[in-house]
Amino acid sequence: MTERLLRYNRVFLALADVLAVILAFFLAWYVRYELEWYRAVDPAFYTGFGFYFKVSLLTAALIVFAYYLEGIYRLPRGTSFLNEFYRLLNATTTVTIILMVANYILQPPYHSRFVYLIAGFLILVLAAFNRLVYRQVMKSLRRRGYGARRILLVGAGEVSRAIMRALLARPELGYEVLGFLDDNPAKGQRDLGPFHALGGIDNLPQSLVENQVDEVIITLPWQYHRRIMSVLSHCERQNVRARIVPDVLQLSLDRVDVEILDGIPLLGTKSTTMSRPQFVLKRLVDVTITLLAMIIALPLMGIIALAIKLDSPGPAIFVQERVGRNGVIFKTYKFRSMVSEAEALRPALAELNEADGPLFKIRDDPRMTRVGRILRRFSLDELPQMFNVLRGDMSVVGPRPALPEEVAAYEPWHRKRLEVLPGITGLWQVSGRSNLSFDEMVLLDIYYVENWSLSLDISIILRTLPKVLMGEGAY
Repeated sequence: MTERLLRYNRVFLALADVLAVILAFFLAWYVRYELEWYRAVDPAFYTGFGFYFKVSLLTAALIVFAYYLEGIYRLPRGTSFLNEFYRLLNATTTVTIILMVANYILQPPYHSRFVYLIAGFLILVLAAFNRLVYRQVMKSLRRRGYGARRILLVGAGEVSRAIMRALLARPELGYEVLGFLDDNPAKGQRDLGPFHALGGIDNLPQSLVENQVDEVIITLPWQYHRRIMSVLSHCERQNVRARIVPDVLQLSLDRVDVEILDGIPLLGTKSTTMSRPQFVLKRLVDVTITLLAMIIALPLMGIIALAIKLDSPGPAIFVQERVGRNGVIFKTYKFRSMVSEAEALRPALAELNEADGPLFKIRDDPRMTRVGRILRRFSLDELPQMFNVLRGDMSVVGPRPALPEEVAAYEPWHRKRLEVLPGITGLWQVSGRSNLSFDEMVLLDIYYVENWSLSLDISIILRTLPKVLMGEGAY
């Protein structure tokens, strides 16, 4: 039922715009003719809402038509709200001007230009409100898998991984990557996190049928021109939409920079490495947040340290070497959540490892202490890392700090996650934590490196709080 309704989501949005126009005219009429303060200022002849109701119906038709011409009802997924609001502003302003000009020319016996002016403003506000509600509803539904577009990637290089990173980090876009094809056996036969390797490109016809693909994204380099044209031709015969990622991405691991010159798209690359001013800003925010958090955390840390000492022999703080920004080794501090000889016992537990790649994770680790299980459940064991933040070894938000032996096992593309300071929390934590595979974690970390912004950090911090309280993926 939900899937059927989603097919008409834009129709519902248009109907919401019609209701917004009628409500806007009612409110504008009420302000002009019913409020005592305005009637005292401009005691014009009273006009009932009936006249303006007819005008509102005509305006609603014009608004829906103008929004359609602006492409508002067919914006691609992921379009920013500012972009959409700009289009709303253009279309609403145009319709408001048309109404006021028509009112001036026709000169109806009972009218007020003030009504049209305030109605135009209210239409913009209500239409924007409709979009905010619509976005939240669609995000919620898409996170649950409703209305997802099933994607097949052709190519398994850096471009494909960039797409995977974006879709992992933004599940609200509603894309499901079914898998990828690549003629390179080293890539086309090995799964990448949750993304399945479906073999060589010759498997395309079979994959389209078996997986009910909605869209194919081609990420092959341009030197494979004939291969690309063959894929496009086959998708066209199967009535499956196919799109190509510009080959400029193959020249750099950075994002594409697009400029429009009189309608001509100019493609280039721009560095995504954090600039010096950005690093200073992030560092300033880190220190400020950490100092404020310590007001509450320090008494709690004292209680935790005492509980650890009473629960099991050994130090309260566990010190371990980790790899930081640009591969620099530093010592990280955590509350001890395991028995003091935990590291020596690790080789004997190798067969119990539940993580993939170079990670070592056991859900019910026998080395865990009673207090340690509680600390891990609510991530309280990481509180001492605030001192690492103050020292400049770590950030509040960033990739997970890796062990030296993990970094030694990295593939070349994994190392991009080392370009920023590791964090106490990060995109990996709010997206599943220990429930993620190693490749998923790396993809999310690299997405963070390439798309860092202060607003992204704030969003991750706010999303971390409920995740920690619920203990989701913590072990």
